Amino acid sequence: MSKQDGSSRQVTTGPVDDSATPILHVDMDAFFVSVELLTRPELRGKPVLVGGTAGRGVVAAASYEARRFGVNSAMPMSIALQRCPNAIVLRGDYASYAKYSKQVMAIFEQLTPLVEPLSIDEAFLDVSGARRLHGSPAEIAWTIRERVRAETGLTCSVGVAATKYVAKVASSRAKPDGMLVVPAADTVAFLHPLPVSALWGVGRVTEESLLRLGLRTVGDVATMPHDALVRAVGPALASRLERLANGIDPRDVHTTRVEKSIGHENTFGYDLTDPVDIRRELLRLADNVGVRLRKAGLVGRTVVLKLRYGDFRTVTRSRTLAEPTDVARRIYDEASEALTELIGDGQRIRLIGVRAEHLQVSGSGAMLWDPDEEWRDAERTIDEVTAKFGKGSVRPATLVRRRGERGERGEARGEQSRAGGDDDAATAAAGWGW
Repeated sequence: MSKQDGSSRQVTTGPVDDSATPILHVDMDAFFVSVELLTRPELRGKPVLVGGTAGRGVVAAASYEARRFGVNSAMPMSIALQRCPNAIVLRGDYASYAKYSKQVMAIFEQLTPLVEPLSIDEAFLDVSGARRLHGSPAEIAWTIRERVRAETGLTCSVGVAATKYVAKVASSRAKPDGMLVVPAADTVAFLHPLPVSALWGVGRVTEESLLRLGLRTVGDVATMPHDALVRAVGPALASRLERLANGIDPRDVHTTRVEKSIGHENTFGYDLTDPVDIRRELLRLADNVGVRLRKAGLVGRTVVLKLRYGDFRTVTRSRTLAEPTDVARRIYDEASEALTELIGDGQRIRLIGVRAEHLQVSGSGAMLWDPDEEWRDAERTIDEVTAKFGKGSVRPATLVRRRGERGERGEARGEQSRAGGDDDAATAAAGWGW
């Protein structure tokens, strides 16, 4: 039995058939803000934001009181404060968030070994084998919520369903501090009334395309002729949306996560227009990506450049390599060629990002040739020197600033990086999201 209140919140309030719903999605409620309120209880019930305030800082997390004003994570702080002038802004303490995340994940692992963290504040659980010890999926979800509250003082929302996708949708519907069980037999009935934005892979642009076709709900997508949907969004996305719209998601919960990408990006305190400054920043980012790849023992086959112009337009370009690499110079060369196609004289650049995708373990495949052997040896030597004498002891000459030039921290809001992954914490944590 479930009920829906005046908002879109929907929670389970009584007995329900959870016999075929072994997948849980647990999502902490406004995690960064909630951790801050543990030591600032006087701020409870007030609009609170966590994020950067200097220059072009962004909102990493917003309390539910702030969200009522239309504030959300990843929003520029300047816009958030226009919408909610009385918001209280906190800089945030990542070390504290990591500590509480570790406590929460430990609770999950005490109830089932099948835990797949998605980010610092959410995870999928498969409780198929935990019934004998801990009860039914709904009982385990209830136990998780009670233990998280008792042991950390925080709250979480839990979705219980037959698949990962439906469990994640259910947890979002149950927020804040709720639990929603979607019986397997009710999956389609639960999904079809939801807006098309509830489908994974439907961002703003795709949503607009679907709305132009008159597709406003998940059910509309499910009943749309396949050929028409292909014409609107392409064959790959059309097939995926059709499956999700009918509750089909065969993915299992994986306890080990392979990084999908390694990247770094910078949003600048002022728009860059000088091509020398732009390419110097590109080299710095590529160097950081190369260092992380080598440290992780990975190589990437695809290099992706991300640019945001002064008018907020954002574009990406990807280049696939003949051989995967962990060499910063190769990453820079590929990103630089892509950059040449995207900027012209006087072009104002607000953000630059570089990432490596399609990762694999270094040495896992026989290379036909190594076009970067000399650069690879040089960069590994630099890695050894850095390990001994510290970061910055050796660096490309292009990155050594002349006297009188602005320092890196003076010109940028702060570098952001992420290796793979997906909401509040995963996308916008002042320096922690791609």
